[in-house]
Amino acid sequence: MPDTTHTVVPEGGGRRGAPRILIAGLGNEVLRDDGVGVHAARLLAGDADRTLRVVAVGTAVIDALHLFEWADIVLAIDAMQAGGRPGTVYHCATDDVLHPGMDVSLHELSLTGALRLLDAEGSTPRAYVLGVEPGLIDYGLDLTAPVASALPRVVRSARRMIADWRAGRADVPATVSRRRETP
Repeated sequence: MPDTTHTVVPEGGGRRGAPRILIAGLGNEVLRDDGVGVHAARLLAGDADRTLRVVAVGTAVIDALHLFEWADIVLAIDAMQAGGRPGTVYHCATDDVLHPGMDVSLHELSLTGALRLLDAEGSTPRAYVLGVEPGLIDYGLDLTAPVASALPRVVRSARRMIADWRAGRADVPATVSRRRETP
């Protein structure tokens, strides 16, 4: 089950008012840098309000399907192996994650699988990924130095995207799609 112990999960929002936004922290936090999304979600948890839910989903994407159904917009944060230096931050739409030749982690594929399930029901949210190039995927609880130093950039990027969506700038990925922020 997703770790919601560090998350405020308010009720409210709606398709007529402000967009309902889900920040989903993905990854396995016992595999060092693979857990970067969970660490980021915990840092963003205090930002939650009636139209923003922040959840440390971990690897339980299917268990969080009801949260994806609630959302108009999903921002998944996860480790993403795309060939950059450790700590490189990537911004992309989920469509870009399936781009041929782009190596990504299994969590994004699970995310897109969950979105396909929702699409079959006609309730697919717009979905984007903030990815961080991992330095080490191995047993351990702490992030490597390059990935830990990327966390403030990830949090700033997430907050900027949320502000843009709330201001009605709906197609944020048109300006950030597949952009790299190197350490």
